[in-house]
Amino acid sequence: MAGDPTQVLARFAATLHYDDIPERVRECCKDVLLDTLACAVAGHQGEETHQVRALAAGLAQSSESSIIGGGRLSLAGATLLNGYLVTAVTMCDVHRPTLTHVTPEVVPPALAIAERDALSGRELLVALAAGFETTTRVGLGLDFPAFRARGWHGPGVIGPFGAAAAVGRLLGFDADTMARAFGLAGSQAAGTFAAWGTPTVKFHQCRGALSGLMAALLAQQNFVATREFLTAADGGLYQAYTNGGRPEAVTADLGRRWELEQIALRLWPSASTIQGLITALFDLVEKHPVPADRVKRLRVSVGKTAFDMHGIFPRYQGKFEALLSIHYAAAVVLHEKQLTLAQFEPARYNDPKLRQFAAEQVEVKCDTALTGVQALVEAETVDGSTLAVRCDHPRGSPENPLTRAQVEEKFRTYAKARLAESHIDKVVAAVSRLENLGSARTLMDMLRAAEEPPLRKSAAA
Repeated sequence: MAGDPTQVLARFAATLHYDDIPERVRECCKDVLLDTLACAVAGHQGEETHQVRALAAGLAQSSESSIIGGGRLSLAGATLLNGYLVTAVTMCDVHRPTLTHVTPEVVPPALAIAERDALSGRELLVALAAGFETTTRVGLGLDFPAFRARGWHGPGVIGPFGAAAAVGRLLGFDADTMARAFGLAGSQAAGTFAAWGTPTVKFHQCRGALSGLMAALLAQQNFVATREFLTAADGGLYQAYTNGGRPEAVTADLGRRWELEQIALRLWPSASTIQGLITALFDLVEKHPVPADRVKRLRVSVGKTAFDMHGIFPRYQGKFEALLSIHYAAAVVLHEKQLTLAQFEPARYNDPKLRQFAAEQVEVKCDTALTGVQALVEAETVDGSTLAVRCDHPRGSPENPLTRAQVEEKFRTYAKARLAESHIDKVVAAVSRLENLGSARTLMDMLRAAEEPPLRKSAAA
């Protein structure tokens, strides 16, 4: 498509219709949505979730919007808290070419507006496709290695554009209004890797959701903003955040090749970059069921990015570091042959046996021949033999996708702690036939918890 990339992308998002989206892409969007809901209900187990809930409750005192697996808050509060819930326990999606989690920014504001305005499931589905594609397309234009070298973290920078696209599509924006919404979204783009290793990296996601919502709602009021934010010579996204980027990638084959299909899902809680390692670990224990006490040493080889980010927690402190730790993931999968949030409760990650094995018997090496999420696991047994497994494409990646049944099972696993049993099947059915859902309010009604626990007071209160 010819023209300024911001305006071309805005026209695409504003004019996208259900029949423009291939069936396989619609089904992909449903998988991503159901996975997002699974992550959100699980997110109530996050260590910091109660803090973000308190913040969200303080934004406004109205209660028109539903919390996934919770009660009700204001439109802004629900967007913020639902965004955090999706990413709270480190098991949401990732667009690997840009290391950007897409759903925490796009899905919560879309659900909030669709619920508020009683919009149909078909309208919601189209909005999600517009938001997912916008986020990933904006990211493609960044020249990610240069963007990353400057320390930027994708979700808070790229995510507001996708959130604005989804909300704008639900509000019926024309191309001009959508372009202004992108200008307002870009004016709020922020978040760097200085936050790495702390829960603030997850705050980037939910803040990106709220930024996109505000951008769209302000654009709806005809607020004046640049319509060419991506490529503006002075302060545009690609000039200010990277080296000029690759703006041509934003619109290349737009509407014919769907970048959202490159969104990877996670079968297990733990960092997205070590899903290849975890896949290799499960392949090892499934193909070679050697008892853990027969393993003398576990050697793990990963690429430089994974090593730098996740090979630094041999003696992890708390749940969040355990979720990021290669050492702990290797130890617990080998010993327990499973990896759910149950393995990230204090009783498990503080188990002396697991802690000792992770720190003393898991050896993590950087192998520059490995890239991305590739991983090699070698188990040296007490009898001197070595068992080796390599993973190039983790379960949940576009090359090795999860089945709908696997996504449904992930949702059921975590929903049972928050939702009425009668609602779980209904949510799965509603998402599977989203285009036939009369009103998004029906879905959100089923996603609320029967009873929301009271807010916990902070230590300073």
